Amino acid sequence: MKLLFKGAQIIDPANGVNMVGDLLVENGKIKAVDKEINLDKAEIIDLTGKILCPGFIDMHVHLREPGFEYKEDITTGSRAAAAGGFTTICCMPNTSPVIDNGAVASFVRDRGKRTGLVNVLPIGSITKKQAGNELSPVAEMVTAGCIAISDDGKPVMRGDIMRNALEYAKMFDLPVLAHCEDLNLSRDGQMHEGYYSTIYGLKGIPAAAEEVMVARDIILAGLTGGRLHICHVSTSGTLELIRQARQEGIRVTCEVTPHHLILTDQAVGSYDADTKVNPPLRSLEHVQALREALQEGLIDAIATDHAPHQFEEKDCEYNLAMSGISGLETAVALIMDCLVIPGYLDIEQMVKAFTCGPAAILGLKQGRLDIGAPADITVIDPEIVKSVDPAQFNSKGKNTPFKGMNLKGWPCLTMVGGRIVARDGQIMG
Repeated sequence: MKLLFKGAQIIDPANGVNMVGDLLVENGKIKAVDKEINLDKAEIIDLTGKILCPGFIDMHVHLREPGFEYKEDITTGSRAAAAGGFTTICCMPNTSPVIDNGAVASFVRDRGKRTGLVNVLPIGSITKKQAGNELSPVAEMVTAGCIAISDDGKPVMRGDIMRNALEYAKMFDLPVLAHCEDLNLSRDGQMHEGYYSTIYGLKGIPAAAEEVMVARDIILAGLTGGRLHICHVSTSGTLELIRQARQEGIRVTCEVTPHHLILTDQAVGSYDADTKVNPPLRSLEHVQALREALQEGLIDAIATDHAPHQFEEKDCEYNLAMSGISGLETAVALIMDCLVIPGYLDIEQMVKAFTCGPAAILGLKQGRLDIGAPADITVIDPEIVKSVDPAQFNSKGKNTPFKGMNLKGWPCLTMVGGRIVARDGQIMG
């Protein structure tokens, strides 16, 4: 089967491509990319005015399966990813049981292959049961398909354990994805510590709660030579620590979420628990620093930290609510509408942060339009305007602070392995 995409703006940062042209898919693989391709026998899809990119990668999602299928499962999470323009998603290990051994990792990987519309890759836990006291069997998890290790959702408080994790992971050239939070500084906090936490009467979480752990982990990465990745950066101080570390040759990368790029702590004034996230929404100066760091390339990837919750877990008092946003289906439109279209972020930088940026961190072959590679493709229509309606989400999680927002620039086609899995927001097949 031959499928010819015509007239798209093709953006492939990994190969230095930004042109109006055509792309040919044959037998599930990319056959050709050129300014003009003409064939007599091919199904043609006109993409004039649209943006064609390598399939987007979300390196930080919570699919909840096994154990918390009432919040999300691999099937619904995959559907949400496809509708949101993602072709590869990497799922965090805070399941029940935890992804801390080869058996659970294999279950997630196999379940993704059987039921998922997109590529589902497991991330193993750093410590057994995410308890922070004993390393998980890394070699066993790597053999089962894990592409990184993380105790995301729980910081590794013991420095000796984090040092050992970096040293052990280095043997496999595996990144350690760190949730940087000093629980002694953040305990019982509900939002960013500052002016608005005082006004709203909620206990604050200081920026230092993130930064002191980032500093510790960077020092340990320098000591061990391991690969450190900082999850969901949220403060200007964290960015400066990363900048300095890179100047010293320490192997450190980082990601940012759409909600930390767009919302400030002022949004918590609605007391809508959908604004409760960890790390918390920060003040305007931190948001501005994150935007500038993304544009300059200091931040390597945009990741959703997709965290679906049951309705009752959010429909309660702010201090009792679970943290997290259901983000797979809105991430691309949020970045397009709030950052790219207004001119805060170049479209090439956005595509890089969703494709070859995370691919390089995780050692993936995806994230580029190479000839002969599986046809994983994301197409964006920069003119589509839609309102965020959680009731229409494919995800079981309807928890989003962006509900009701009109956004411009949505994914309109998602292809995985040469098969169109979503079109105009609708799942195909």
